[in-house]
Amino acid sequence: MKKLLLLFIVFLISTTNILGQTKTTVDLKKLDEYYAKMVKDWDIPSASIGIVKDGKLIFSGSYGVKENGKNEKPDENTLYAIASNSKAFTATIIGMLVQEGKLNWDDKVKKHLPYFALYDPWVSNEVTIRDILSHRVGLGTFSGDVIWYKANLTSEEIIKRVKHLPKNYDFRSGFGYSNVMYITAGEIIKKVTGKSWGENVKERILNPLGMDRTITSYKKLGTKKNYATPHGRTNDKNIPIDWVDWEEIGAMGGLISSVKDVSKWMIFNLNHGRINQDTLLTKNTRNIIWTPHNNYRVDHTSKNDFNKHFSGYGLGWGLSDYQGRLSVAHTGGFDGMITAVTLIPDENLGVVILTNGMKSPIRAATYHALDQFLGTTSIDWSAKLLEKASNSGKKDTRISKRKEKRELNTKPSVALTKIAGDYMSDIYGKIKISLEKDQLRMKFEHTPDLSATLRHWHHDVWEIVWDKKHAWFSFGTVKFNTDNNLKIKSMDFDVPNDDIFFEELKPYRISK
Repeated sequence: MKKLLLLFIVFLISTTNILGQTKTTVDLKKLDEYYAKMVKDWDIPSASIGIVKDGKLIFSGSYGVKENGKNEKPDENTLYAIASNSKAFTATIIGMLVQEGKLNWDDKVKKHLPYFALYDPWVSNEVTIRDILSHRVGLGTFSGDVIWYKANLTSEEIIKRVKHLPKNYDFRSGFGYSNVMYITAGEIIKKVTGKSWGENVKERILNPLGMDRTITSYKKLGTKKNYATPHGRTNDKNIPIDWVDWEEIGAMGGLISSVKDVSKWMIFNLNHGRINQDTLLTKNTRNIIWTPHNNYRVDHTSKNDFNKHFSGYGLGWGLSDYQGRLSVAHTGGFDGMITAVTLIPDENLGVVILTNGMKSPIRAATYHALDQFLGTTSIDWSAKLLEKASNSGKKDTRISKRKEKRELNTKPSVALTKIAGDYMSDIYGKIKISLEKDQLRMKFEHTPDLSATLRHWHHDVWEIVWDKKHAWFSFGTVKFNTDNNLKIKSMDFDVPNDDIFFEELKPYRISK
């Protein structure tokens, strides 16, 4: 997800200008051919792409196969997890509740969730709904994701653990993309309305817009049929992986949708919250959601490919300029699926890219569409960004360097029987180490899918051999720390990745 965040920020560096007053004729056949080649070049299992213009879905192209090794192809109704693109739906629901007088953007979070707490008591009392929707509470990017990732915790249980997360920057003085704060927003919606986030999004947005294939739980995929399979990537190969249940934490990324349905969402937003004759969002709500509440630094001393001058985050949307026009955009990262939604309001145009692999051309596909409709000199974004992605992968030597430093023929300083026992992580809960048939096993209290066998690496460090393959991480180790009497006191995790920070767990021994 951190790589995805970088994609997202770069996305903001470059997402805005396109047709409308610019009368450009686009060859949709050539566009289709470009995307077909792009999907093959990137070795992504599939991509489904939609472009809306002036209130209509004018282009829909689907490429590849829904699952590697099978022949079934996607179409405009094929379902993909859109992940963090769901955040804009959450902000929109909050806006509707503000319009109804049930909430205020500057309500203190504690007013609705008295148990809410962060790293500092004063900050805990001051955090507002506006703060949690714009990623400015002081937490680091993706901090706390290890709490909810594949866990069976309720939203309330997740939020109550957030107080143990470390401060990354001063309150309202920086940007830290926070999924746990959007989980918090979802719980506020539930407390105010008496209905779940999923019920609210269906009643308030999906039904009125006719998004009848969009769902909030993968458990409903069987009733909808026609859905893509997520894929991890191992040794440069796409590997089908299981769907993950994000229903409980839907406010931060739970929607599963299609090009056809997302096109309705884009048209609704480009029409500033109106559907047919119904006004679901007032002008004031639209303007607040699309106002930058948190800004990123832009390098004004050198040119960039997009003629970008500003970049920031509104409420559930990223905001920037691209070739002089406003861009409203977001990306989404789900286990095995990467997606992007981009709106160019001045040109009444939107682009959605849905993919089911971890090496995804979402930026290349979007930028190519923008260039075509804008009529600017087009860069071959697919070729340029593919080379960059390939080089980036080669430069990531974190795992290889750890493996190089392994010291062979060493032994742990304590017996396996002394390692076994219960450990407690304040931000998570219990982690149990057991001895089964002369092998150490690790089990997470709230996350059965993170079970693993521990295989001796060197000294008091053990390799984590996960029972299941995971999209965001693979190799990892855990070190057992002892006192001067060789009594085990705690564990340190080292799982190199950009998304799920196991080092935040900091488990300590609570029993033998």
